[in-house]
Amino acid sequence: MTFAEFRPSFWLWNAHLQLAGGALLRSRRRIAYRREIAATPDGDEIVLDHAGPGGIGRPRLLLLHGLEGSSYSTYVQGLAALAAGREWNVTVLNFRSCARDPRRLGRRLENRTARLYHSGETGDLDFAVRRLAAADPGAPLVAAGASIGGNVLLKWLGEGRSEGRVRAAAAISTPYDLLACARHLERGAGPVYTAVFLRSLRPKALALRTRFSEAAARIDPARVAAARTFLEFDDAATAPLHGFAGADDYYARSSSLGYLSRIAVPTLCVTARNDPFLPEAAVERARAAASGAVDFRVTDSGSHLGFPQGPPWALRSWAEEAIIGWLGERVG
Repeated sequence: MTFAEFRPSFWLWNAHLQLAGGALLRSRRRIAYRREIAATPDGDEIVLDHAGPGGIGRPRLLLLHGLEGSSYSTYVQGLAALAAGREWNVTVLNFRSCARDPRRLGRRLENRTARLYHSGETGDLDFAVRRLAAADPGAPLVAAGASIGGNVLLKWLGEGRSEGRVRAAAAISTPYDLLACARHLERGAGPVYTAVFLRSLRPKALALRTRFSEAAARIDPARVAAARTFLEFDDAATAPLHGFAGADDYYARSSSLGYLSRIAVPTLCVTARNDPFLPEAAVERARAAASGAVDFRVTDSGSHLGFPQGPPWALRSWAEEAIIGWLGERVG
């Protein structure tokens, strides 16, 4: 399979159908996990979900999900199942406030500090990588991030924090330029997608105010409740909660676009031109900025985390298969 060969299923003929088909017609229960709750240096917890045969010395894939996702997101399940099928171990880093307990109708596990997660927060990823590398130092470790998980991964790589711990990485449907993507989602079908995410983001931010005085001092509940765009929400909640001057400052300091030129680890970036979350101009800027270590692939179609192929009853993701194959070549 080569990148030039990708063609979506004929019955998913536009970006919105490709996104919906990939998200709704594939199982969220393809793989079971062994859950670990790890204490972080700042007194909080992160949830790591493990799968695969276990044992030491095997290749391990570390996965980062997208906005409001979890280890049970369709695309995470797909990547995890493909990796486990190769007899790799798998670990999913659930961002703070995103881990769901599937036994309790998707209830999210609450964290212990006055913060959530965001597109530029690389501390938890660094903690997870160091923990996994120390537990099994002889095992090849690779990583893959989806959407904002891809942004976090690329930024971390560009910060030079891998220190040889990660052998190769991959990112799919990454919002390389956060401000450009936020503006792009204010047009066309963007407000529909944005509303889906804000439906859970707004209550989480408001609930944090009630639990922590520090969050109450920083978050304006009226502005959060009124937010209808990512820029409005991030300016009212994400930025002040995490120490940014505002949404513009948050986007400028967190976008992976500014870190791509510094990536030294072999990295694959897969993006579709028809991704409704990303303006094509931002994708081209990212490709131009990327270092020689980055294998940047842009397909004509595939949408956002979609890339569906096959009939409705056996739908699969071409991008997930391509990513695992590419990483497998670097694991050896």
